[in-house]
Amino acid sequence: MIELLIGIIVLFLGIPIGDYLKKNVDLEEIVQGKKWFGMVINVCLFGGVIGLIFGNDTIMFSLFFIAIVTSRSLN
Repeated sequence: MIELLIGIIVLFLGIPIGDYLKKNVDLEEIVQGKKWFGMVINVCLFGGVIGLIFGNDTIMFSLFFIAIVTSRSLN
């Protein structure tokens, strides 16, 4: 139970980290890589769901964290 709580807290930390990256990355780089960022988000969400199905919390939280940070820096 404690591991799930820590994982959820880390996922929420992905929001300010993504916002920080968005402020400090050149806008031109984001525009050029928008297609690739979308692919990374989709792969991470799919992999996170697979991790959830198989009960592998480490993979699930890692991939969901990457998806959150990437989506926040993309918006």
